[in-house]
Order: sequence, then structure tokens, then C-alpha cells
Amino acid sequence: MSRFETRFARLRTDGRKALVPFITAGDPSLEATVPVMHALVEAGADCIELGLPFSDPMADGPVIQRSSERALARGATVAYVFESVRRFRERDADTPVVLMGYLNPVEIRGAARFASEAVAAGVDGVLLVDLPPEEAPQFQEAFNEAGLALVMLASPTTSAERAAMLSASAQGYLYYVSYAGVTGADRLDTGAASLRLQELRATAKVPVVAGFGIKDAASARAMAVDADGVVVGSALVSVLSEASDADDAAARARRFLAPLREAIGAA
Repeated sequence: MSRFETRFARLRTDGRKALVPFITAGDPSLEATVPVMHALVEAGADCIELGLPFSDPMADGPVIQRSSERALARGATVAYVFESVRRFRERDADTPVVLMGYLNPVEIRGAARFASEAVAAGVDGVLLVDLPPEEAPQFQEAFNEAGLALVMLASPTTSAERAAMLSASAQGYLYYVSYAGVTGADRLDTGAASLRLQELRATAKVPVVAGFGIKDAASARAMAVDADGVVVGSALVSVLSEASDADDAAARARRFLAPLREAIGAA
């Protein structure tokens, strides 16, 4: 079984929903990435989305855009991200890690090389925001050969036909974008999102997690009712951006995530 299958099977057995925090690799510092990843797990994270810093993150709002800019300015390359995951795996062999980013760094490196290096480092999946499902097959073969899951995105504007395609092809989990817009906007409509989540979960072959607009325990709990898990990104990245050093960043990560873990445990 993959780490995804093992983790979500355990969550189903325990009657819990997945908590999936997103952080940008290299922010708030190059030294903080691995300590923060461990702190997130200690606070109850079931899977970690690790952002690949990118210069044109068109799906992200200002908070994550600025985190990418800071990380790139510090030298957070793709090689740095792989090395961070490799160091994380020295203490954690169980928590799934998904790299979330954009297609350009994968194309530059080559899909086969990217997938091989990612898996060798301990990465379980990749979510490429600007990769439409119609173009996924040209990357899928290389990813499958290396054992790298391709996590797909669905949104409120996804048609029924595309939703069926995504439900059939998603690996690891299917990420539902809870509103039409960039990350970090205050536009969460839990009622509308719940209906789409119920539809997707009825057909998807993998768990369905919801992200965008989840910023605290209340919003996490509301979205967890009809999802298999919730993703929290911008609010966490904002908290980490104020850290003074790696130890402070890890402590802030624990304090931020613990109430969300408790809240979705009761969803």
C-alpha cells in the first residue's frame, strides 16, 4: 500500500478526517522547512503539502505569492525542496508528502527525471495547479513508472464531464477548490461546497479533500463534514511568516494547527 492508502485507511478506521497543512518550502527560512514539517505532524497533520516556490503562482493569493518570492530570494530551488523531503524522511517514514506547484519546473527538469528524483527523496505525490487533465497523460506515464501520484484539482466551475474524468484519474486524493478564485480569499461558502463534495465523493476512487478559504478551527470543521479532509494554507503561511527563527516557526506551526486537529476530529 502507498502512504496515501495506509493513512486514509487508518483515518477511516478511526473515524477521523484528514488534516492537510500547506507550507511553502524555504519560508520563513531555508532552515525552518524540515522542523516545521515535523511540528505539523506532531500537531496532528495527516499529510503535508509542500509548496514548490514559483515566480508566477497565478492560482495563489498575495500571502502565498509573497512566501514564494521570499523563498526564491533565499535560494529555494527544486533541489532544495527534494533535499528537505529527504531530511524529513530521516525521522518520518509514514506521513504522505505532496509537492504543490506549477508545471514549468517539471517541464524544465523533464517529467521522468523530476518524478524519479522526487520519489527517491520520499515524495508521494505532486499537484500541478496549471496542468489540465486533458494534458495529464503526457506526464502520467513517467509519474506512474516512478511511483509518483498525480493529485488532481476540481472546482465549483468543473463540469460534470470533467468531474467524472477527474474522479476516475485522480491519485492519492482529489483536491476540491472550495470557491472560484485564488488562495487566501475570504469567499468560503460551505453550503455550496458541501453539495459538490458529496457529488465528488460519490464517484471518486480516492478520498476528496477540500481547500481554499479554510483559515481557522470553525471553517475547518464546517468543511470536514462532507470532505475526507481539509487543507489549510494561506492562514498557516501568514502565521509562519512572522517567525523569528526555525524554532519559533515550529512552535507557531504547532499552536496554529492543534485547534484545527481538534475541531475536525469532531466533524
